[in-house]
Amino acid sequence: MTPEPFVSGAEGTRLPEVQVQEQGVAVPRSSQCIAHVQGGAVPSCPPRGPRVHGSTSLPDCVCTKNKRVTNCVKMGDTCQCESIGSGVTVECDTLTSKCLLMKAEMTGTKAGRREKPKEAFEDTDGLYDPDCENNGMFKARQCNGTSCWCVNTAGVRRTDKHDTNLKCNELVRTRLIIIKMKHGEREAPLSTGSLKKAFVETITSRYMLDGRYIGDIVYENPYITIDLKQNSSDKSPGDVDIANVAYYFEKDVKGDSLFHNDRLNISIDNEMLRFEKIVVYYLDEVAPEFSMKSLTPGVIAVIVVVILAIVAGIVVLVCTRRRKGKYVKAEVKEMNEMHRGLNA
Repeated sequence: MTPEPFVSGAEGTRLPEVQVQEQGVAVPRSSQCIAHVQGGAVPSCPPRGPRVHGSTSLPDCVCTKNKRVTNCVKMGDTCQCESIGSGVTVECDTLTSKCLLMKAEMTGTKAGRREKPKEAFEDTDGLYDPDCENNGMFKARQCNGTSCWCVNTAGVRRTDKHDTNLKCNELVRTRLIIIKMKHGEREAPLSTGSLKKAFVETITSRYMLDGRYIGDIVYENPYITIDLKQNSSDKSPGDVDIANVAYYFEKDVKGDSLFHNDRLNISIDNEMLRFEKIVVYYLDEVAPEFSMKSLTPGVIAVIVVVILAIVAGIVVLVCTRRRKGKYVKAEVKEMNEMHRGLNA
């Protein structure tokens, strides 16, 4: 995408969206600098964007909390950028919504421009090209061609897949996110107290989540479980969403950090913690609406095995009781014959 041309001058003053005529050429001045054009020459621009002639320059700022952005502009003390794939403006002083991040990731993957570390692996679980609201939230209904489904605030499917006539009345909030991970092998277990302190500090500082949304942190060597809780009635407008925190954290653990040149480093008692795997579970305020058709073959296999085990147990129990019944009848018959023999 070719950025809009702009004109700049010594004043460095930003103007609203207007048009100026210089040398018979209309130049838009949206978020651009005042120009003093003399003799038809356009003065050089500060590091803000392209010049009138179409050449590009460095952005005003770097979005430290989201590397999948473009067209960054310094606005006061904050950095504003456009999210790749959607063009939605994001604030770089907080986390970007999961929907916009997934949209940017899908766009980057399609175009072959995705930036990822050498040790990172592709995350294909649940990844799709989402439809986002203007505020970055997921739309309640998501579609892929002729197939549609309903999602929660974390963008996770909560219904079976239907045709395009499917109606999703509301975007159901995810009230609990359970993050389970396994750390690398070590000789002795970690200190539970130090581990909890390290994770609370990381979640509140790196991911900017209010501590009141952090639930239980359970350590059972080598597994770590973290609960993030956030009801609709609890969340304030300015609070970071737990769905965004979980997505950023999952990407960090998998080695594909969304931060700009800022890898996750958790140190416990002066030892860097290494992770081997991570799984994220979601619990909504309203129960999901899945049918038996949506169950995976693995789940169906487990259910079949359990049913067969129950049936086998019942058969064994019935056969055992029948055998016991035969033995009792045989004993009674023998006793009767003995009594008749004695009486004779």
